[in-house]
Amino acid sequence: MIKVNKHSTASSTIRSILVTIAVLSLIVCLTAGSTQAVGLTINKTTAQSNQIVGNNIIGGVPTRITWEATVGANETVKQITLVFPEGTALGEGANSKATVLDDLTRLDAPQTSTISAEQTTVTFDEPVASGLLIRIEMYFIALPEASGEYRLTGSYVDSAGKERELQASRAISVISATTVDVITLWMDDQPWVELWNSVLFLKVFLNPQLIVASIPALFLGWLRSLLLVLVGFPLAIPIGLAISFLRMSKLRIIRFFAAIYVNVIRGTPLFLQIYIAFFGLPFLGISIDSYILGILVLAVNSSAYLAEIFRAGIQSIPKGQFEASASLGMHPAQTMFHVILPQTIRRVIPTATSEFILLYKDTSLLAAVGVMEQMMFAKSMVASTGNMTPYIVSAGYYLLITLPLTKIIAEFEKKLAAADDNSSAPDDKKKPKMSLLERMKSIQKIKALRNKK
Repeated sequence: MIKVNKHSTASSTIRSILVTIAVLSLIVCLTAGSTQAVGLTINKTTAQSNQIVGNNIIGGVPTRITWEATVGANETVKQITLVFPEGTALGEGANSKATVLDDLTRLDAPQTSTISAEQTTVTFDEPVASGLLIRIEMYFIALPEASGEYRLTGSYVDSAGKERELQASRAISVISATTVDVITLWMDDQPWVELWNSVLFLKVFLNPQLIVASIPALFLGWLRSLLLVLVGFPLAIPIGLAISFLRMSKLRIIRFFAAIYVNVIRGTPLFLQIYIAFFGLPFLGISIDSYILGILVLAVNSSAYLAEIFRAGIQSIPKGQFEASASLGMHPAQTMFHVILPQTIRRVIPTATSEFILLYKDTSLLAAVGVMEQMMFAKSMVASTGNMTPYIVSAGYYLLITLPLTKIIAEFEKKLAAADDNSSAPDDKKKPKMSLLERMKSIQKIKALRNKK
């Protein structure tokens, strides 16, 4: 009777399995190694932006397309044909050329190239060896007008004359031309625009195409700047009013700290205050949204100026108003809010409006810390175009607010001056109009007569 060693049989089975796995792995590795980097490996396919402002590719507008591929192992390339997407058109002067690179070294590669609306073909005098990079640049190629993703296809021929199909290139994203794009493209062909831009100053600061492109591009930044000041200034009003009361307090210590606040804020540049807030607070572990922090900095800065405006307005009211109110039995707080402040607001409106204009213009300083407001939008456009025209368009947006407000202030001041002249005129020329205190005294007399009855 023959005894079978179970342990020996199991070990043989395991060894057989391991040997089989090793052989299969070796076969896979050899197969992969033999097929690795065979043919042409496409590295990139890109198109240069043809927007006057932006990084998009507009369909129907000539641009430059760059195609790159690496020649695989044991392969040579004699000819490459790239097929354009259906609907492609050629601009004036369309052409293509190929560059052969060995790492970063440009090699001499004599060639012949042809181009049409359907395809471009580059034929090399000598086959391109394996491991080298081929870059084909196609100029003035207008991709299809419809927005979408487009790819280049084609084929190549090796040194043996065998034609092989190319893998599809990476997609190129194309957008349809907007109204602004259509207008700027139309302006490119206008003789008067060419004549205008022939003057260097006008081209750099008042480029017509960039003016048209900048108006809609800066609109969002303009709205953001308006939002910053429309939130920051109303927030500064109660703060400034409270500080003005502290400045007029009977307690010296309160007046002292209020004076420090006003003098420090007014005595240092807003630019420095912005930097301290944006770069100093994070060191204290305080993290605030950039827009909210910008609003707070603007409000704090403006409150110091408004505090002095309110204080001057309150102190300009004759002291007799306080004494008359007290004689009528009014509490000091009632006197302030019902008698003094209504007259103060009327007097400080022109100066406060001027402060609003200054604060609106100062929102541009927030661009220094990366807040995306109007000036930051313009700065980004200037960086991408190398032209100063967006700054001029931005100035126009500022004038849309400042000029009407300046006109309103002038008209309001005229009315105030006319009212003051009327109040100082002879009695026979004055309009029969009771003052607020006279009306209050009349009401008090009527009440007293009623109580007697």
